[in-house]
Amino acid sequence: MMHRPFEHDEFDHDECDPDRSGSSVRPHPAPAPGGWTEPPEPSRVDPSVLGALLARHGWQRRGGAPGRYARWTPPGPGGAGTSLLVPESRAFPDCEDLLVEALDALSRSTAPAAREVLVGLAVPSDEIHWSRDVRTGPADTATWPEEEQLRSAARQMLLAGALAARGRAGYYGARHRGPAAASLENVLVGPATGGQRLTAFVPVVTGRPLAVRLHQALCAAREAIDYQRATGGMDAFDGAVEAGVSHELTEAIVAMVRGTEGARVAVEWAPGAGVPEGCAARAEPVEFSPGDLPALREAGARYLRDEPSVPVRVTGAVVRMRRAAPHEDGTVRIRVIAGADVPHLRMTLDEEAYRIAGHAHLVGLPIRVQGRLESRGGFRRLTGASGVVPVQVDEAERDRLMKSLQENIDFFEEACSTD
Repeated sequence: MMHRPFEHDEFDHDECDPDRSGSSVRPHPAPAPGGWTEPPEPSRVDPSVLGALLARHGWQRRGGAPGRYARWTPPGPGGAGTSLLVPESRAFPDCEDLLVEALDALSRSTAPAAREVLVGLAVPSDEIHWSRDVRTGPADTATWPEEEQLRSAARQMLLAGALAARGRAGYYGARHRGPAAASLENVLVGPATGGQRLTAFVPVVTGRPLAVRLHQALCAAREAIDYQRATGGMDAFDGAVEAGVSHELTEAIVAMVRGTEGARVAVEWAPGAGVPEGCAARAEPVEFSPGDLPALREAGARYLRDEPSVPVRVTGAVVRMRRAAPHEDGTVRIRVIAGADVPHLRMTLDEEAYRIAGHAHLVGLPIRVQGRLESRGGFRRLTGASGVVPVQVDEAERDRLMKSLQENIDFFEEACSTD
């Protein structure tokens, strides 16, 4: 049997917890494997959507037979020798043939604008565009830190939008973070061009609430900054929380703007899915400048400071127990099953509650406890813990808990010992 020193009366079988070892979520949204890299089936392509996407991504319309097809050339100086014939509707017999040729040409093109059109066709998406005014090197190259900063800030902003889509708060901390990060798994991302521009494709089916909430939150942040710079008051940031502005969003905007001469965020709706209710068909980019940073930093600190603690009644499985010596209060860590929007919680229990928690886990049961979820530390700590009782669970959960116990039985015996 393994032993630990008497003064370290503890067990812990959750060392891989993301709260402690860092998130396993990818550093920025990445393309899902398969599917979208292939040209979509011509029979499933709406010619009007294809034309709208070409125009959005800088292709130039250069004539064509009116009412039948349009001729498009790619953006940039090298596009004059290449063109696509795109039908304007499916009303003509040659529509399918023209779509086949256009999609084949797009799939063979190396131009980023061609790839972005194909992604928009294969995965109907709302597009979020970030652009920054930064110094570039030869041929519009960027330093590694600048490109990493753009990607990191864009991911922070998407995560802030995903958090706001799940509920409103000035500061989320660990709350909702797991589900919000998981909602980014289907977001596709283009290359970060010279550390200046980046596009994310947010699938309409799964991600439209994120895109809508992020756009509304950015507009509200812009209005709150303007109010603060005009009056010196921070009141507008209080009301902006309802639109999705938060500590997390202000931090993301600061990260996007810092070290630049300015940054813009534009949201464009998927042409085949219509415009979301309450949103403009063509929304203007939301712009931020270095002069906005003091207001954003002050707002972020205000959100962090003022977010209140939350009364909760939590059910969770004990994963860690620690106390300096028997007959004293101890620290308990639980994996949350219900009652709080965080994956794990720490709490301090008196001797009796600590004993109940240990014995409950020894028989494969979680515990229920009530207290206040403290904002300090990211809502990972429960204060004023009381009413600790074991809770019955279904057989599958009980078997999982018992397996975990068997793998760490020596630590449990020592942690729960009263000798």
